[in-house]
Amino acid sequence: MGKQSWKAGNMLYPVPAVMVSCKRPGEKANIITVAWAGTVCSDPAMVSISVRPERYSHNIIEETGEFVINLVTEELTKPCDWCGVKSGRDYDKFRQTGLTEFISEFMDTPAIAESPVNIYCRVVRVEKLGSHDLFIGEVMGATVDDSHMDEKGRFALENCGLIAYSHGEYFALGKKLGKFGYSVEKKLDRSGAETGKGRRHG
Repeated sequence: MGKQSWKAGNMLYPVPAVMVSCKRPGEKANIITVAWAGTVCSDPAMVSISVRPERYSHNIIEETGEFVINLVTEELTKPCDWCGVKSGRDYDKFRQTGLTEFISEFMDTPAIAESPVNIYCRVVRVEKLGSHDLFIGEVMGATVDDSHMDEKGRFALENCGLIAYSHGEYFALGKKLGKFGYSVEKKLDRSGAETGKGRRHG
């Protein structure tokens, strides 16, 4: 098996494609599509988004110190793409896409009602890195679509039909391959005794 050497570039795929909403007081709300978003800390809960300085939403987020990450389903893929190629300087993106603003208890910046998960963030740091600025936001709270709650009161995120973005293309997430820790999970036989599977020694 051979390998080719390429110059440095962003090849960390797939990644989530998300719609980030933002709003200046007294102005229309805007939506920017972001593929470079991630979790950076669990306590306190913090996330990040990377945005080019020339993007219309950049100054809004920088000035207000707020943004909302809205997860994208298969049904939202087209508006997600449209919001990524059109500028909020020229369009009212909520109106053009038919999406609905949702105001939560966490902040005045609206979320997207049609998204199954909305993550409300306050900017705690901005790192100017080059082509993109990294906004690090502390999560103030989240809202979820209660239609995805199962009979046990658990939010069934796996049933939301989320998408991923890879090298310029959108993909529906595929089949489940396992859960965290399944590689070392002990198995029980019919008598309830451990079978020994999953016990590995270095």
